[in-house]
Amino acid sequence: MADDTPANEGNAVAPAAEHKSFLEQAQDALSQAQEAIGDAFENTVEAAKEHPVAAAAIAAGAAAAVAGAAFGVSQLLGGDDDSTKK
Repeated sequence: MADDTPANEGNAVAPAAEHKSFLEQAQDALSQAQEAIGDAFENTVEAAKEHPVAAAAIAAGAAAAVAGAAFGVSQLLGGDDDSTKK
């Protein structure tokens, strides 16, 4: 009967010391995310310094979008309908 396991499978198992724990993997991922966020923040600050008018326009547009969304949600959840009051 033929054996279906590859010939080098016994060598594929690494010692336990080489395996990272879930906590270590999470810490590595968090560290990489922090670096990426820091780089993005630095690039954003530099772009805002180079183009302050555009940065102000983007900020105003974002604020208007948030205000519009908040108003829409308040209207949906408010339940007060001015057309029924007379």
